[in-house]
Amino acid sequence: MQKLSSVLLVDDDPTTNILNERLLKGLGVAEDYLTAHDGAEALQVLDELATRATPVNPVLVLLDVKMPGMDGMTFLESYQGLSLAQQQAVVIVLHTASMQSKDLNRLDELPVAGLVSKPLTKEKVDTILKLHYQRQFPAS
Repeated sequence: MQKLSSVLLVDDDPTTNILNERLLKGLGVAEDYLTAHDGAEALQVLDELATRATPVNPVLVLLDVKMPGMDGMTFLESYQGLSLAQQQAVVIVLHTASMQSKDLNRLDELPVAGLVSKPLTKEKVDTILKLHYQRQFPAS
């Protein structure tokens, strides 16, 4: 399977970031793995990543919704201020344990490619890769 250029893990829980990175590295999903602990930090990292990524090989962002400081929904609102070229080089998948119904109702108007529940598993990663990158793990 062709690797993604980068995965950005955005979660305020360091353990979640460590476990997700370990899983993704073990599966050989990307060349580069980065973490951010809130939306503001994620925007800074993404600003640099999006300049190296392309729409053909976009960055995957796994974004938690509930975080202190800039939460996932506020991040998405700020993200829409990035250039169209930067946005086209990013696939954002919400990765969360729960969402409020008011947030679920807003998903259609926000730049989100999908939603995946915690914890992240090989099967969930495979689904993300199939849906958004037309890639999948080799049959075992």
